[in-house]
This record gives sequence, C-alpha cells and structure tokens, in this order.
Amino acid sequence: MAENIRSSRLGDKVKTRVKDSTFDYSLLLVVVCLIVFGLLMIFSSSSYITQNSRRYGNDPLYFLKKQGLGIVMGIGLMLVTTTLNYKFFLHKFKFRVVTIYYFITLIMQTMVLFVGMEVNGAKRWLSIGGLITIQPSEFTKIALILMLATFWQSKYRWPYERHKLLYVGFISGPPIILVALENVSTAIVLCVIVMGMCIIAAKKKSMWIGLTLLGATGVVVVLTKMATGFRGQRVKDWIAIGNGLKPSQSGFQILQGLYAVASGGLKGAGIGNGIQKLHNIPEPYNDMIFAVVCEELGIIGAAVVLFMFIILLWRIYNTAVTAPDMFSGLICAGVFIHIAVQVLMNVAVVTNSMPSTGVPLPFISYGGTSVSILMAEIGIVLGISRRRVFVE
Repeated sequence: MAENIRSSRLGDKVKTRVKDSTFDYSLLLVVVCLIVFGLLMIFSSSSYITQNSRRYGNDPLYFLKKQGLGIVMGIGLMLVTTTLNYKFFLHKFKFRVVTIYYFITLIMQTMVLFVGMEVNGAKRWLSIGGLITIQPSEFTKIALILMLATFWQSKYRWPYERHKLLYVGFISGPPIILVALENVSTAIVLCVIVMGMCIIAAKKKSMWIGLTLLGATGVVVVLTKMATGFRGQRVKDWIAIGNGLKPSQSGFQILQGLYAVASGGLKGAGIGNGIQKLHNIPEPYNDMIFAVVCEELGIIGAAVVLFMFIILLWRIYNTAVTAPDMFSGLICAGVFIHIAVQVLMNVAVVTNSMPSTGVPLPFISYGGTSVSILMAEIGIVLGISRRRVFVE
C-alpha cells in the first residue's frame, strides 16, 4: 500500500491511499454469473434447432461448444489484461502500443469489405484458415476506447476545443465509416462510445453535448425519412408493429419476440420450455435471446438479468471514479458506455422500443468474438481496480 499527496479539484492538497493489492472480486463474480447464464440460455434457445438440422451435424451442443471456445479465448485475454499494467498501452516501440493496435483494426476492418464472409446478407466476419471466424468490429470498439483515452490524458497539447474536435474526428472517423459500410448498428454504438467519452473528459462539455444531440437527431431523421433497402424496411416494420399493424416478413422476428415476452408472464414457462424459439424466432440464440429469457423466466427472471447488468455497471463506475489517473478512468468509462449502450439497444429492440439493430446482449448472446473482447475489456478494468485511489 502506498500513500501520496494529490491536488483536489478545489486546489487543496489531499492525502490519498493507493491500494495495489485490492481486486474487485464482485465485478469478476457478476461477469462469471452472466457468462454462465449466457451459456445456459444459448443451449436452451439453440438445442432444438441444431439437433434437428444436418447443417449443424444434429448436435444439440453445437452453439454451446462454439461459445465455449470463445469464452476460453476470453479467459486467456482476461488473464493477460488483468495482470498487464494498463500503462503498457502507452509504451512506445517506435509507435505506441495502442496506435499499433488501432491500425491493425483498421486493416482488419478494410479486409472485411473485400474478403469478408457474408452471413444472412451481412459481410461482417473474417475467416482464418476456414477454422476460426472473427468479427473485426468488436476489436475496433476496444481500439477506439484506448485511442480516445490516450488522447484525452494528453489533451494539454491541444489548447482549443476545435483542435480537440478535429483530432477526435481524425481518429474516430475512419473506423466508424469502415464499420458503417456493412454494420450501421455497430457504427452507432461506436459513435455513442466516442461522444460519451468526450463529454466525460472535456472541461467545456457544451460543445460535445450539442454535437451529440445534433448527431442523434441526424441519425433519427436519416433512419425514419431517408433509409432505404432492408434498413428502411426495419423502420417501417417498427412503426407498423407499434401501431398494431401487420409487418412485412423482415419484421416477423420482432413480432414473435413480443409474443415471447408477453407469454412469459410473471414467472415464465421454465428453462427449456419456451415455445417461440422452436419455430417462430429466427436464430433466437443471437440478438433476440432476451425474448427467450422473458418467455422462460418471466418478468422476474428478466429483472434479475437486468439487475446483474446494473451491478456490473456500478462496479465499473466505482473503478472509474477511483482510478489512479485520467487515462485509466477513461478506459473504464469507455467500457461502461460500451456495455450500457448495447444492453439498452438490445432490450429496446426486443420490446420494440426502437427499430431492429442486430446488437447482441453482452455476455449472453451467442458470439465468440463479442464475448472474448468483452472479457478482455473487463480484464483491463479489473487490472485498474487493483490500483484504485482512495481519498482519506
């Protein structure tokens, strides 16, 4: 345990204690609970589909096994990022580690446009040797979080807000545009992460809040008035369902998800006893898995899941406000925003509070790359929690 003297925001000298031996076990525990629960729900929502399909080798454990591999990879990443000093990302090998990682993600995201795998009409994945499939946009999320945290911790080099805005646009624009070409929903998540971190870090917040509101208005206008193709149809289906009208075939999934939520009642039908997942909800183990949770565990079970996410976010927030410096605090803030916005968007889609986006529910929806990157982010937060600062 070390002690040092720091200046408070009021200019007074305050004594702080840096606990190098502490570890946020409650954060780790809630993450483990969410992951285990996710495995249970993936098996429940996918076993009927896979055991009755030659495509999946008639194996009821098909998606459970694949998710397990992603979790094993995530455990490895979490162990590395937990034990690694977060300042490692600022180290220079001609270039900073975070800068090297940032450009690697840009290359990966560019490769998706040319040699990416297309699944259900979306080209978002890269295949490595035909054995491993990764989604580069998940790596892009953590790259942007680290790049923005690096910039804001050295913001004294940029005295004017307009200069900061130009730099933020320079580092966030290319990855967001590359992602948006094939995955608008993930691009929106990236935009929220960027603007959220900037609002938190900036001293003059009015400009950043104004830009965020302007950008959000622009997105709403584009999606509701100018969107074409399948994105425009999603908006039309959302409006139709909200008005009690029959949607098109593309809105069938959301409508059946609402039936699942309504049929669950207070206590639900029980794990494995859901009906909508059998024939009506396409790929219920993906972004519509919360509808299966509502049907099988009811309002009570869904509330418990959301409460676990609240605890998770609270622990990340606690680590952020007690972080030893601005860089580590902003990393925690970025992880907080990333998880929070995905939970809100996923639940909003399932309850038809917003048009369908395809954003997964963190730690619970099927997706090996998603869960492994989330675990890596949690590992960084856990590593920072070991170096928290407490004011005496």
